[in-house]
Amino acid sequence: MLASGTCGFAEEINDFYDVSQVGGIFLKGTTLRNRDGNEYPRMAETASGMLNAVGLQNKGVDYFIETTYPKIKDYNTPLIVNVNGSTVEEYIELTEKINELDKIPAIELNISCPNVKEGGMAFGITCPGAEAVTREVRRVYDKTLIVKLSPNVTDVSEIAKAVEGQGADSVSLVNTFLGMAIDSATRKPLLSTITGGLSGPAIKPIALRMVWQVAQAVKIPVIGIGGIINTADAIEFLLAGASAVQVGTGLFKDPFIPLEIIEGMKKYLEEHRLNNITDLIGGLQM
Repeated sequence: MLASGTCGFAEEINDFYDVSQVGGIFLKGTTLRNRDGNEYPRMAETASGMLNAVGLQNKGVDYFIETTYPKIKDYNTPLIVNVNGSTVEEYIELTEKINELDKIPAIELNISCPNVKEGGMAFGITCPGAEAVTREVRRVYDKTLIVKLSPNVTDVSEIAKAVEGQGADSVSLVNTFLGMAIDSATRKPLLSTITGGLSGPAIKPIALRMVWQVAQAVKIPVIGIGGIINTADAIEFLLAGASAVQVGTGLFKDPFIPLEIIEGMKKYLEEHRLNNITDLIGGLQM
């Protein structure tokens, strides 16, 4: 599948190839109201990765429903809306609107957002915060609820168990790691926000470890994210316990990477005489 924030609202990637070939698209982060995002510069290349501080720039859920949704609703692949909010009430109102869209089978609940009522602390870095937003969204949403977990926590397994206990159907991980970069020539930060989210191949070993830990801690499916750019990467996440994977930053390098991974998986199954990709899930040999 394609990770949120890296493939726009599906139209962009459909310009390259028929998106029915991929397992699903996680649409760009959507908020209740229009957001202009952060000041530029808000992206910076790093060793084997990139930092971003886009700031959830989007035109709001009403614009999505009225303008974007009609153009993409008939794409022959699951479209999942990544929902974001600064308060539980915002999450609820946004989710209620998305719940009415027949062609959106699931949402990805981004709990890495700052809770303005708690001084800016992200919902997803404490069990009570993660539980609260998951519980309230579950109450108003009757389709598949995927909760996207932040890696910027002490024990991601505890957060995963917390949202599972409040009705999450699945968890996706990991979101970006907090990082920063400095221009030594100017002595200034490369991002206007100073810090931003690190993604790309540099984070893969840590993301893989977290997926392995969470897969052992919960009974719901786990979606692996973090530095996946080829077939071997994807298979590693499956062996660690992921039931599916998302490609994100790799799309900026080559939008065809997901199709190459799908073909590579077919060859892997043939070479290893396996009947189904699901035979690999949790297949790590200890």
